[in-house]
This record gives sequence, C-alpha cells and structure tokens, in this order.
Amino acid sequence: MRSRRATILAWGLCALTLSVAALAAALSIAVAGTDWGAILPAAEPPTEGVVLSLLDVAWLVAFAVTGAFVASHRPRNPVGWFVAAIPAVLVLNFVGESYYWYAASHDPRSPGTAAELGLWLANVSWVPAVIIVLVLLPLHFPTGRPPTPRWRIVRWTGLAGGAALIIGAFFAPGPLENFRWVDNPLGIDGFPHEALDAIGLVLWFASTLAAAASIVVRFRRAHGAERAQIKWFTAAASLLVLAFVISFTFEGLIGDQLSWAIIATALLALALAVAVGVLRYRLYDIDVVINRALVYGALTAALAATYLVVVLLVGLAVGRSGFAVAVSTLAVAGLFGPARSRIQAAVDRRFYRRRYDAARTLEAFGSRLRDELDLEALGADLRGVVDETMQPAHVSLWLRTR
Repeated sequence: MRSRRATILAWGLCALTLSVAALAAALSIAVAGTDWGAILPAAEPPTEGVVLSLLDVAWLVAFAVTGAFVASHRPRNPVGWFVAAIPAVLVLNFVGESYYWYAASHDPRSPGTAAELGLWLANVSWVPAVIIVLVLLPLHFPTGRPPTPRWRIVRWTGLAGGAALIIGAFFAPGPLENFRWVDNPLGIDGFPHEALDAIGLVLWFASTLAAAASIVVRFRRAHGAERAQIKWFTAAASLLVLAFVISFTFEGLIGDQLSWAIIATALLALALAVAVGVLRYRLYDIDVVINRALVYGALTAALAATYLVVVLLVGLAVGRSGFAVAVSTLAVAGLFGPARSRIQAAVDRRFYRRRYDAARTLEAFGSRLRDELDLEALGADLRGVVDETMQPAHVSLWLRTR
C-alpha cells in the first residue's frame, strides 16, 4: 500500500471512529435525566459518571490517533491497523447502547426492532476487540509478523475462536447476555450457541496463552531497539492484565465504575506504549521505568507493613493514641533511606546483574586507584575495568607525556 493512500485510509478510519463516538455521546446527553424506572422498569440503564466518561474518551482517542499515526507511518506493519481497529469496533458498543436508550426515551411502549439491533450489535462488539488486544497484538508486535511462520497457527486459532463466539452470540435465542430485558432479535430456536461458546472460549484462551509465550520467544531472540520495544509493550500489557485481575476480583467491593476506570486507565497506557514502541520516536530507557517500579513498589509495601506493625505493637504497649502514630511515622521516615538502598541493591542484583557487577567492578577499581602508584599497572587495571564493564571490541589507552 502506498504511503499517501495508507495515510488517507488510516486518518479516515480515525475520523470515522471519533465521529461515531461523538454521535454516541450526543445521544447519551440527549437522554440524560430520563426516569427509566417509569419507562423501562426491568432495564438497567448506564450510570457512568463524568470522570469515567472522560477516561473512556481519553483511551478511545488515544487508540484511534495512535493507530492512525502508526499505520500512516508504517503502513506495511499490521500493528498500527490492529490498534486502529480496537476503538473502531468498541465504538459500536457505545453507539448501539446510546441509540437504544435514545429510542426508548422517545417510545415508552417499545424501543423498536432497530434499537434492539443496536443492543444486539453492542452485545458482540467486545469479541473482536479482545481478540486483537490479547492475541493479534502480542503475536505481531513490534515487527508485524509472528516470531516464526509456525506461529501463524496461533493467529488462525484466535480468529477461529473469535468467529465462534460472534456467531454463537449473533443467533443465540432468548435474552441478550448483557441486556437481559431484551430478547435477541435474530435469535434462532435450537441454535447450538452453547457449543459454539465453549469452542470459542477454549480456542480464545489457548491462543491468548500462546500469544503471551510468543512475546517471551521474541524477546529471547531480540536485540537492541526491538528488545526495548518489547519491554514497552510488555510493561503496558502487564498493567492491563493486572487491571483486569483487580477489576474482576474486587468488583463487588469497589463497584462497576471504579473497576472499569482501572481497565480504561490501563488501556490508555497500552495505546501510548504501542506508539512509543513501534515508532521508536525518542525511545526512552524502559529499564529505568521498570527498575523504579520494582524498587518503589517493594519500598511502599515494606514501609506500609512496617508502619502497621509498629502502630500495632506500640498501640498494644501504651494504648491507642497519637503517640503510636507519631512513633510509627518517625520509624518509617528513618527507614526510608536504608530500605531504599537495600531494595535497590537487591533489584539490581536479581534483575540487572550485569549493571550490578559493573558497579561493583568500578567500586573495586576506585579503591585500588587510591593506593596504586605504578603508571603501567594503573593503565592495565583501567583497560581491564573498561573491558569488563563496557565489553568493547578493542581497548586502547593513550597517556599524555610532557
């Protein structure tokens, strides 16, 4: 595909996606404040707040713009098109739901078949988006190709699983899965949707695990910029997986809105990571981000545990009072510096062994440098340190003489 044609197509898809999203927002605003209990008592209308709406807009725009930008600059790499397709299919969910509520507000007796078709479309639009995020993106990032031709079977397995889930949801009789008060307008009695759902889920999970394994294989073979790209993507993908785990595990405790807010924030991070990774524009040192996340995450957990333990012990000794809180705060403040140093050393020793060994070598050389008087021995030590820490192809030392 030529660059100009790809640019027009990529940004045209972005404009269409954002326009449909704007239409969905307009329909939602038009029905704000409607008394749904009087119109549709059995329905469960959306209760999305302002903050969550802004988060949805942020990740939707981020994916649409990132996909268009990457696809227009790297038209032969399907990663950009995958990213652009995610908001393009998910926006069908927003506009389908919004149109249903808009039609229901104008026809209290029945929203009509067209509105129910909107919900029918919203009921299945999540499937292609999930297949792209969990299977196609990990499998093709960042080169646009699987690690080897044999890995193509993972792509076809994921697509087959997605097709089975979509077909099963399209024609399943009875209420729609996410909208129990509406019967599927295209449902077919006796349609084997349960068998298709089971097949689709098995293929989906298998392809997701295989796609995750492909990242490990690709990372082991990668060098230089490609390895840094994979680190960006893996960091954001791990955050997304963690967001899903937290949301589904604690949904009953934190509520639906906060659960989706966590996922939306992780989606925003994934879009930005893909943009940085694929375009390699000002590719920041992701090792620093990962290192700081490990260090300060462990440090926060350690200090929080220390604070709780000290509060508990002092409270048992002198009773509940401000004294226990003050002692605990001072203890945590005093431990911050030493704990950070020890955790940093442990992280470097476990995950950044090469850099840790280099730092130890430089420290040892600095100690010898204070006591070394022989210039020849000093030069030999310096060349040895440079060779061990930097591992250059060749080391030469020039000394200036008077």
